[in-house]
Amino acid sequence: MRSFFSTVLVSDPKSAAGGGDAPPIGAGHDEGRWDSEPGQFDVRVRRARLGLLVGLVGVLMIFISFTSAYLVRQGLPTLDPRTNTLVHDWFPVPLPGLLLINTLILLVSSGTMELARRQVRRDASVCSVRLDREWEIPWLALTVLFGLSFLVGQWTVWQRLAAGGFYISANPSSSFVYLLTGTHAVHLFGGIVALLAAGGAALLRRPMESRAIVVDVTGWYWHFMAVLWVYILCVLEFAR
Repeated sequence: MRSFFSTVLVSDPKSAAGGGDAPPIGAGHDEGRWDSEPGQFDVRVRRARLGLLVGLVGVLMIFISFTSAYLVRQGLPTLDPRTNTLVHDWFPVPLPGLLLINTLILLVSSGTMELARRQVRRDASVCSVRLDREWEIPWLALTVLFGLSFLVGQWTVWQRLAAGGFYISANPSSSFVYLLTGTHAVHLFGGIVALLAAGGAALLRRPMESRAIVVDVTGWYWHFMAVLWVYILCVLEFAR
């Protein structure tokens, strides 16, 4: 008997999909998707944080050595070539009140940095471009703005110190003030460059995973810079 039924293979993508072509595997990839598995992302984050920790140990050792030299130098006399006698040449530097405002700005920027870090991590976890992105607060841009404001405030502090006669080479105490605050400003500027790089990666539509790692590591680095600044301010204010 002739069969009135034709054989159709279920594995045929055209027959199973009603005659349509099967979508390509890589279709639909956009800037918000992961470029690896979530487990691999966690491994990359841990590795990046470990590298950051190693770098921060080196930075911490630099400032500890500066602090030790600062404390030891206070009690050391120096030889006056005019009288050929040992004199005490350490004179405390009056710190401008603007340093407190700069400290507040940096602490606020640490808060915005944490919000930016969590925002980027949350956006990356959804694996797609968020439709309500225009309603989000640009915490990353605010952090950069606060960081630049802090550096401008530090420049103003140095100008006020110079106007009061406390130059870099005026006396050992003023030299240490410029050394500690200037070294911290250089390291903070490095954090701003990293944030600008993360923002540039977003404009270039780089993978969200890579951007999230950069912001995450920079966020912890920024928090370290804020705590380190409070430490420096306490040393300059109370250890003199």
